[in-house]
Amino acid sequence: MLDSSIKPSTIVRYLDQYVIGQDDAKKIVAVAVYSHYKKIARSEREHARITKSNLLLIGSSGTGKTLMCETLSRFLSVPFVTAEATSLAQTRYVNEEIDAMLQRLLEKAEGDVAKAQRGIVFIDEIDKLKASESQPRGTSGEGVQHALLKIMEGAPVRLGNGQYLDTTNVLFICGGAFVGLNEIMAQTHGYQFISTTNADNQKILERLNTRVKPTDLFTFGLIPEFTGRLPIVAHFQDLTRKMLVRIMVEPKDSIYAQFREIFAGEGVELTIEPMVFDQIAEIAYEYKTGARSLRGIVEELITPILFVVPDDSSIRKVRIASLFSNPSLIRGPATVS
Repeated sequence: MLDSSIKPSTIVRYLDQYVIGQDDAKKIVAVAVYSHYKKIARSEREHARITKSNLLLIGSSGTGKTLMCETLSRFLSVPFVTAEATSLAQTRYVNEEIDAMLQRLLEKAEGDVAKAQRGIVFIDEIDKLKASESQPRGTSGEGVQHALLKIMEGAPVRLGNGQYLDTTNVLFICGGAFVGLNEIMAQTHGYQFISTTNADNQKILERLNTRVKPTDLFTFGLIPEFTGRLPIVAHFQDLTRKMLVRIMVEPKDSIYAQFREIFAGEGVELTIEPMVFDQIAEIAYEYKTGARSLRGIVEELITPILFVVPDDSSIRKVRIASLFSNPSLIRGPATVS
């Protein structure tokens, strides 16, 4: 349950330490999570069933959807599990896979059913559940949508070990890239018929016109009942080169901070010049996979250096000035072990 001092702004400030950018999405998610746990507290006081508002996160791969959910669960100290909709769609036994997902949630709660029932489940690639142009409606993707309806709405589920887990208070967050959704939205009618008299009203109109409507998701290929279980939608913007640079250096657990700590453990100071991060961001941007490729490029840069450093106790500093030149290894008197 939320501490009484926690507000949506508190949640956003915590997310800012680990998730770069996505300011609008952070606010939407923070308010949704805040409301969700306040509803649970009220339902337990008044013994009433809550009306749950699950979330849908729309954004390209690598824009931070999973990271934001993981960070949220850490801040709230609630169990958190992820699943991929494509994996659910590829199995013959969908219900068993869903049960296994909830079993993992219980394991993350260390067997505490009450705690698991307040956890968060993130299902990624939900957009892959639509029927493709070559498939008729009612195929595996839509079958998974139907199978998920019950637990997303809230119901007691009997797990393989015989225990029951009630998903009424479990927050379900679905994510996906939804390639082609913008074209669908562009073809739908906006709200131009609403008269506006000032700049503030115009901003409201623009927000309404950029909002994903349930009918847009239905046209995309999700069934109406499923979209109805996801009333809150947050958009994640594609990452710019500058955002990719910030991701490498600014978060508390940034890639740069992690490697500096590893080198410090060897008694070595690691310095990577700003130009190197610009070069890495340029390569990652061309890969078009968001932040996913950053770690691989940095690992490739650091690996040959970290192979040498532990064997040479005379190295005191490592300076990397360019991605395309050898690093400078600055030596000093060897330490006596």
